[in-house]
Amino acid sequence: MFTNKDIQFRSIFVINCREHHKTLRVLNGELYLFDADNEKALTKIPFQKILALFIIGNTTLSSPLIENCRKYNVALSLMKSSLRPIAFISDPAEANYLVRLRQYSLSPDDISVAKWIVKNKISNQRELLRRTRKKDEHTSSCLDYCDSALETIDGIDEFNSLMGIEGSVSKLYFSAYFQGLNWKKRVPHAHTDPINTMLDIGYTILFNYIEVFVRMFGFDLYRGVYHRQWFRRKSLVCDLMEPFRCLIDAQIRKSINLEQFKESDFKSHKGEYVLKNEEAWKYYQIFFETLISRKGDVFSYIQRYYRAFMKGPDSKEYPSFKY
Repeated sequence: MFTNKDIQFRSIFVINCREHHKTLRVLNGELYLFDADNEKALTKIPFQKILALFIIGNTTLSSPLIENCRKYNVALSLMKSSLRPIAFISDPAEANYLVRLRQYSLSPDDISVAKWIVKNKISNQRELLRRTRKKDEHTSSCLDYCDSALETIDGIDEFNSLMGIEGSVSKLYFSAYFQGLNWKKRVPHAHTDPINTMLDIGYTILFNYIEVFVRMFGFDLYRGVYHRQWFRRKSLVCDLMEPFRCLIDAQIRKSINLEQFKESDFKSHKGEYVLKNEEAWKYYQIFFETLISRKGDVFSYIQRYYRAFMKGPDSKEYPSFKY
């Protein structure tokens, strides 16, 4: 398994293959990135320095590349230009059957771990609201509601009640946090307005990013503790990304205020707001930079989650990511 030292000294790279086709090759034990049009070498990276490679767009892979990624435990994530995942290569802890036995032994009705996750998410939502320093009635009311929810969760013993509290808090949180920015309501995957589209883009990148770290410990990605099992849904990744959604929310608000993200970056297509192709990489880059800057926090969180989970659902050592 990876250690904190690995996370400190190995880097995450995001390769843009959207506009121009690039080729990845292995030469003299190092990874080379070539421009496929003129065969010019753009960069080279020792495999020992790579933690993960995110490749967005079209590229050409080779069997030596895949072999070296597996040899050096490099996570290779391939995505379409739209961020839709194509493949994920490399499972450094795929032999860890003990953690999967623990996952399968946990009753679907046991929400003790799920409560830790939801409380962490709400705590970070509350912190983002507090940092706006707004004193309006809507923000104050939402802060009070967050406090009430955090107190209530400990006494909940039923899944639907927990899900209801999380949903109610999120609805109020979004309306308070993005007020004054032409916000209407959160509608996932519907692209009803620019901010909803920004959230979908950011959360998709966050999902793929969290998956890299969850795979490091050999978890069954499809066996969650909060999100229910659903065909082809990586429920555990959905679970463990919840406390980190605040990073995307905060970056969107910051980038709007800095005029990095603008409504003019989008176009209307069949009633949906779609990000213009020429603006997409700017958004991808900003979101990835936000997450990569917190790679130590993400690894530490999932490492501590793994250790607590292996001790059993009654462990009092489950982690908390504080924004």
